[in-house]
Amino acid sequence: MTDKLEYPVVIAPLSIEDGGGFSAYVPDLPGCMSDGETPEEAIANVQDAIAVWIEAAHELGRSVPRPSRKLAFA
Repeated sequence: MTDKLEYPVVIAPLSIEDGGGFSAYVPDLPGCMSDGETPEEAIANVQDAIAVWIEAAHELGRSVPRPSRKLAFA
């Protein structure tokens, strides 16, 4: 099984209108995201989301993308 800690994670602040705190998403795993009050909490929460995403993919017989190891910003 792929180690959930290998995936790059993008952290971004949330607006006050969106409840504040920080969002975290995993570009390599479509729809895999979470949030938290602090960047550290968002990262911890998204690690759980990664594990659930991978587990669901396996249960559905879908492939799990390999971690890209790098991000490009535009």
